[in-house]
Amino acid sequence: MPLYRTQTVKIYNSLSGEKETFTPIHEGNVGMYVCGPTVYSNVHLGNLRTFMSFDVIFRYLLHLGYKVRYVRNITDVGHMVDDADEGEDKIAKKARLEQLEPMEVVQRYTVDFHEILKAFNFLPPSIEPTATGHIIEQIEIIKKIIDSGIAYEANGSIYFDVVKFNESNNYGILSGRNIEDMLANTRDLDGQSDKRNPQDFALWKKAEPQQIMRWPSPWGEGFPGWHLECTAMSTKYLGNHFDIHGGGMDLKFPHHECEIAQNQACTGQTPVNYWMHANMLTLNGKKMAKSTGNNILPGEILTGNNTILSKPFSASVTRFFMLQAHYRSILDFSDDAIVAAEKGYKRLMEAIDNLKQIIPSNTNTIPIASWKQLCYDAMNDDFNSPILIAQLFEGVRYVNLLKEGKETLTAEDLNDFANTMNAFVFSVLGLENEKTSNSQNDKLEGTVKLLIEMRNQARADKNFSLSDQIRNQLLSLGIQLKDSKEGTSFTI
Repeated sequence: MPLYRTQTVKIYNSLSGEKETFTPIHEGNVGMYVCGPTVYSNVHLGNLRTFMSFDVIFRYLLHLGYKVRYVRNITDVGHMVDDADEGEDKIAKKARLEQLEPMEVVQRYTVDFHEILKAFNFLPPSIEPTATGHIIEQIEIIKKIIDSGIAYEANGSIYFDVVKFNESNNYGILSGRNIEDMLANTRDLDGQSDKRNPQDFALWKKAEPQQIMRWPSPWGEGFPGWHLECTAMSTKYLGNHFDIHGGGMDLKFPHHECEIAQNQACTGQTPVNYWMHANMLTLNGKKMAKSTGNNILPGEILTGNNTILSKPFSASVTRFFMLQAHYRSILDFSDDAIVAAEKGYKRLMEAIDNLKQIIPSNTNTIPIASWKQLCYDAMNDDFNSPILIAQLFEGVRYVNLLKEGKETLTAEDLNDFANTMNAFVFSVLGLENEKTSNSQNDKLEGTVKLLIEMRNQARADKNFSLSDQIRNQLLSLGIQLKDSKEGTSFTI
């Protein structure tokens, strides 16, 4: 029997402002969409925290036995510099500044995004669609919204009529904003805009002559608005009505508010049952910003190449640090905080290693079943990773007592205890045991060096067939040999 039938998960729903019992639309199946990065720069630490929060949510739902379709997009067009409808597309601006093709910018930073997430042990999403790969779907949605009377054309651009939509719907249902207040607090249009109302947003933007990224449409050449892509991709892969939509707190308005409006105008129904938003990350008590120098990239934490931290820290230590705070809480990153996290992480891994050495007894003196349920209770309560970590450290205390012979467990309960610790530490939280990983890396390096020596001997014996076979089979495993005057080296 899958665990989700015995464990009741509650999710804080941004739409209602309350924790609600999670009931998927289709039993045993979860559809989850998370807004991915705009790939015009290196993924920053705040992005990493948001994606890590949903990685853990994804992991826990899988652990409970759900079949999860996790969709996380790549924004590679249409995202304006000011997150509204004015100014330049972020990717086009970066391409112009660096004298590159926009897709060179997209490729560079998409690769960086994937490398960083892999380094921090993220599970890949089920589907990772791109905005540019779904232009046709976006155009079709625009047509439907126009047909519904909620969008209008102006000078080759298409705008969503927020005021018209609000006559029969609630624009502001997610963010709690009132359309009348928004209009009252917005300066009058100066005649230079094509919008009917200040709060209207672009579904399609007319391409100016200098615009590189452009596609044909019924309204002329242009490109889609930023908000539209997520509506197109989420509904294509998850349907018009799905379970979870997530993203950073900064996306609640206007991005997610606009998504809801687009869906309702297009399909006549609310798209998502549970809206989830991860909170921000600060650095030394201040907002992170490149302009002030109060900024650090995830890769700089791993290398130590920064002016913020006293030394390099591993991906798992960084991950452990972030998961010590609830995803809806503001988290402050500092050298002192991550140094303390490293100590806690090492204690946890030491206990995991010591647990393997415990000898079972004929008696039980530790309430493993109730402790195990407390671990589930923590994650069932809106994925409360800090409470889970507190319970895992209660498990560390149990390990120490078992090691000292002050407590005992039968073989069955010891096995259950070890399995539960491993499941939550590695499968759910996504941590890795660096000691084990380093040991495995040492063994791999030793094995490859042995094969290099065998290949060198084959070459000396003029057995080039064997030499090539060793090289080619290593290459098929992702290990590339490089011959030079100094000898043979390898890269993975």
